[in-house]
Amino acid sequence: MSSNNLNHLLGIKGLSKEQIDLIFSTADNFLDLLQAPVKKTPALRDITVANLFFENSTRTRVSFELAEKRLGADIVNFSSSSSSVSKGETLIDTVNNILSMKVDMIVMRHPAPGASQFLSKHVKCQIINAGDGTHEHPTQALLDAFSMRNHYKNNLSGKKVVIVGDIKHSRVALSNIYCLQLLGAEVMVCGPATLIPKYIESTGVKVSTNLDNALRWADVANMLRIQMERQDERYFPSIREYSTLYGLNMERMKNVNPELLIMHPGPINRGVEISSDVADSHNSIILQQVENGVAIRMAVLFLLAQKSL
Repeated sequence: MSSNNLNHLLGIKGLSKEQIDLIFSTADNFLDLLQAPVKKTPALRDITVANLFFENSTRTRVSFELAEKRLGADIVNFSSSSSSVSKGETLIDTVNNILSMKVDMIVMRHPAPGASQFLSKHVKCQIINAGDGTHEHPTQALLDAFSMRNHYKNNLSGKKVVIVGDIKHSRVALSNIYCLQLLGAEVMVCGPATLIPKYIESTGVKVSTNLDNALRWADVANMLRIQMERQDERYFPSIREYSTLYGLNMERMKNVNPELLIMHPGPINRGVEISSDVADSHNSIILQQVENGVAIRMAVLFLLAQKSL
C-alpha cells in the first residue's frame, strides 16, 4: 500500500490498483456483515458524516445513509432545495457552516463538474464525491467493478465490457472506464454518435455505434440511462427510435453470448434502454449491484475515516 494515503475520494482517476484492491477486500468483509443477523458495527461511532446533495438522488443517497448507519456514524442530511443555497449562499459558506457543527466527513453530490475537487481545496474535511455533474461518480464505478469481480471469481483481466447509451452526459461511464482499465479489462462504449463525446477515444476505449456488434464482442453489457435532464438539445429523433437501435431486449439476447452479464446503474427506464424481461433475467446482476453498493460505500467510509486508503 502506498504511503500517500488519501484524504478524499474525488474520483477514480488518481487511485491505484492497490487502493482499489484494498477497497474491494474491505468491502468483502462488510458484505459478510450485511448477511449476518446483526448488520451493524461501531467502527465509525465517533464520526459525524454530512450528506450534501445539491442534486436529486434517491439510490445513491439512501445507499450512503445505510452504509453510514451500518457503521454507527452520526448523520446530518442536507438538501439544497430547503437550504440557504436557494437564497444565494455560496458552496464554501454552506459547507463551512456545516463544518462548524463538528462534521468529520462530507458525502457530496453536485451538478457542477469538479465541485468536490474545488471544495477539497477550501475546507478541512474529508470529502467523498457522490457524483459531480457529467464528470465522475467513483463509488458507482467501484460497486460496478466489484460486482463484476465477484461474478468472475476475483479476476477482470481480459474481460470485455461494453458501456451502452448516453456516454456524453454520464459520470458513471467515465469512472467505469478508469476503474475497469486499472483492473485489466477491455472497454468499449456504444451509442448514437451524437451521444459519444469526441475525447472518449483518448481514454483508450473502443467505440461502436452498432449495438448488435458490440454485444457480440462483450462479456459484460452495462446499460446506461438516457440522461434527459442533462440534455440541452435533442440528440436522437425519438425515444422509440433510440429503443429500437440501442435497447437491450430478449430478441437481441438470442444472438449474443448466452452468458452475457447484464448491468445497469439505475434507475432503469424499462422498455427504453432495457426491457423488463432482460432486466429480471438470470443474466442480470442489477440487484446484486444495489447490495454491493452498500458494502463498497461502507468500505470507502471506513478506510477514509481510518486514513488507510
